[in-house]
Amino acid sequence: MRVAVVGLGAVGTRAARQLASTDAVHEIVLRSPDSARVEEVSASLGAKAVAEAGSHVGPPDADVVILASPVGTQAGLARDLIARRTPTVTTSDDIDEVTALLDLGPEAEAREVPLAIGATFSPGLTCLLARFAADRLDTVDEIHVSRLGTGGPSCARQHHRSLGGVAVDWRDGGWQRRPAGSGRELSWFPDPIGASDCYRAALPDALLLVPAFPGVGRVTARLAATRRDRLTSRLPMLRPPHPEGGLGAVRVEVRGRGDDGIRVEILGAMDRPGVAGGAVAALTAVELGAGRARRSGAGGLASMVEPKAFLSELGRRGVKVAVFG
Repeated sequence: MRVAVVGLGAVGTRAARQLASTDAVHEIVLRSPDSARVEEVSASLGAKAVAEAGSHVGPPDADVVILASPVGTQAGLARDLIARRTPTVTTSDDIDEVTALLDLGPEAEAREVPLAIGATFSPGLTCLLARFAADRLDTVDEIHVSRLGTGGPSCARQHHRSLGGVAVDWRDGGWQRRPAGSGRELSWFPDPIGASDCYRAALPDALLLVPAFPGVGRVTARLAATRRDRLTSRLPMLRPPHPEGGLGAVRVEVRGRGDDGIRVEILGAMDRPGVAGGAVAALTAVELGAGRARRSGAGGLASMVEPKAFLSELGRRGVKVAVFG
């Protein structure tokens, strides 16, 4: 399998490293405008790496492509790849870009090609946890997602912007838009992170989860933030972000009904977001490249891959899932 990775930030680089240790992948095309970065990552991966530095007019030639390029660039590249009938994995968590990617769904379905959207720590892993929890219930009434932490600089900037935007939630068959930074809730993440205040933010999780769970009544997404995060969210970042963030975590709460009545399933995970996000993106590419996508068209991972086997392989690669008792 020949896999291309476009963009070599924290998630793209980690995805490339995961691919290098995957037997089914024999070649990894690395593409970025930063020539020095391409050469550095290529040298670390060894014989499987194919360096493509500098600017390129067309999309890379590969069996499947991971788009880990900056926000605002992925929808256009995905459109070109769909035209070539190339399975594509995107990692953006920007609401506008995710909306644009979802709009490519009819074309992707007509061409019978899968377009996996938001295949990273959150969304991505959170979508898988929601599907895994939902499969243990008869019906799903509510899904609530919380996340903490950032990956690389691009992720940190998006985190900053999302707290100054407009949150999109799903409630009783319609979309609700509310100011980001409102709606404080205390969420418990896996130890040793523990409890953290989470707020509404401009996150795309509901856009991906609602189509995957027909009839769901409520879907919300919140982001852990400090008072300073909220106060400065509408200003430029006061200092440059770190090359890669520290520990992060996600929590997914699914409410519904089972054989014994009303039930609540709560799952979570803890890791460095860039590391976990890269593993999710890489494994998604392997699944799509091997022809194991559950459907063609555009969608999140809740509808794109089989969750149990996927989470089992993620665990083997070091990304562990916790079930709250």
